[in-house]
Amino acid sequence: MKKNLSLLAVLSLIFCALMPASSIATPSEKGKKTALSKQLEAISNQTYRYFEDFTDENTGLTYDAVRKDDGEIDPQKHTSPTNIGMYMMSTIAAEESGQLTEEEAVSKIQTTLDTLEEMETWNGLFYNWYNTDDGSLMTDWGEFISTVDNGWLSAGLIVSGQAYPELNKQTSDLVDNMDYSTLYDPEVGQMHGGYDVAEGSLTDHYYGALYTEPRVASYLSIGKGDVPTTHWWKMERTMPEDWDWQSQTPEGYTETYDGIEVFEGHYTYNDQKFVPSWGGSMFEALMPQLVMKEKELGKKALGLNNQRHVDIQIQYAEEQGYEAWGMSAAATPDNYKEFGAAPLGHEGYEADGTVTPHATFLALEYAPMEAFENIQTLKSYDTYGKYGFLDSVNVETGEVTEAYLALDQGMSIVAIANYLHDGVIREYFHQDDIGKTPEELLEKEEFSIQ
Repeated sequence: MKKNLSLLAVLSLIFCALMPASSIATPSEKGKKTALSKQLEAISNQTYRYFEDFTDENTGLTYDAVRKDDGEIDPQKHTSPTNIGMYMMSTIAAEESGQLTEEEAVSKIQTTLDTLEEMETWNGLFYNWYNTDDGSLMTDWGEFISTVDNGWLSAGLIVSGQAYPELNKQTSDLVDNMDYSTLYDPEVGQMHGGYDVAEGSLTDHYYGALYTEPRVASYLSIGKGDVPTTHWWKMERTMPEDWDWQSQTPEGYTETYDGIEVFEGHYTYNDQKFVPSWGGSMFEALMPQLVMKEKELGKKALGLNNQRHVDIQIQYAEEQGYEAWGMSAAATPDNYKEFGAAPLGHEGYEADGTVTPHATFLALEYAPMEAFENIQTLKSYDTYGKYGFLDSVNVETGEVTEAYLALDQGMSIVAIANYLHDGVIREYFHQDDIGKTPEELLEKEEFSIQ
């Protein structure tokens, strides 16, 4: 017996010696991971209260935002396709965490689906804004069909249909009717930003950059068969080298995929190569991996690039002297504004000390221990309230924005669910043929950032 124990001990020592030090969790690291998981469960439960208190019970439509004005709650009772998609996925996440029963989750999503079926659409695609009390079209802000917003609604419907088979026909019918070919330019090979119904015209601009949040709409449009696979290769990794307005002159080489020549360009920051997003914000970079298996399948492309963006966001914040990191579009005391780590963007957004908690949660799967520390720092600024984290804080001035946004609450909850439950939301998305069919696109590409 002693010989067996001794042999096991020797083998254990050899195994540990051969393992890289980074893969051996110390007791303190294990303790932090346990503490992080418990804290995330509590944050998720608290955050979902937003959807419980600010979703119309009759329509299942969530208010876009809630602000505090002189201490009074000021709910903004309109909603968008993205908000609807995030509500459905957040409800699934709440059921996964045990906050809701399956019956309760299905009932909530069923109410939303019934409303969606009655809402006004264009080629099956949804307008940018609807009133939450009855699902009627909100015309005060124009009548616009947004490519990116419809993409997130489709994603939410696909996930819901896989999470709850009893809803599958209803969700599938809605997604099937959403005709993305009407937003696609076959000559350019890219998606228009959207369609102005009042003007009767598509936008002049395209979603030409791959590494931004509209790539979800592109991916599922290919999965649906609405646009050809070649669309994926027609988007830019960086802009061409001679486009001198971009923040860096990219380096790289040309690769051929499916007969299409792709310039695999990259930027460099602190000797780290990466493919830029548009402005360097966290949600542009990491929101798509809430549903797409970029980390799992894109190990030499999108998944690796996600890691680089998280690492550089953290480094950049430290270099600016910020006590917390996480720069992304967020509510401000007066409005809503884009923020980012400027070096990470084609045209970088400004950084003025404003950080937003949803950026920390998006980074969870790439930097969990750094996220754990960042959560504590954010709480020290008195940013944590009845509905989870308030939307932003300026770590230079200490000013906290007294607002909650449905989009950012949803991103936080879904990111937490993926971290705690083995990528559960991504799994549902990829169970559907729409999510599964284009997987080769994620697997076969290699960015020039190895």
